[in-house]
Amino acid sequence: MKLAFATFLLVCLVLSSSFFEATMAGSSFCDSKCQVRCSKAGVQDRCLKYCGICCKKCQCVPSGTYGNKDECPCYRDLKNSKGKSKCP
Repeated sequence: MKLAFATFLLVCLVLSSSFFEATMAGSSFCDSKCQVRCSKAGVQDRCLKYCGICCKKCQCVPSGTYGNKDECPCYRDLKNSKGKSKCP
C-alpha cells in the first residue's frame, strides 16, 4: 500500500513539473509578441506589463503595434477598473 502511494506521488510530481515547464514556455511566446506590440509605445515598460498580463490570460496578442484587436476577442474585451481597455 505504501509503495503504491509513493509511486502515485512520484507520478504526480513528474506530471506537475512537465505542466509547469509547458506553462513557462508560453512566457517566451508572450514576451516576443509583446515586444512587437509595444515597440512604438511611449511608455514601453507599462505597455509590456499589461500586454504580458493580457497575453498570459488570453494566449494571444493582436498583430501590429496598434489596433487589430478583433484578431483576439479575449484581449480586446479585458477591461480595467475604469471600464477602459486593459490591453495595449
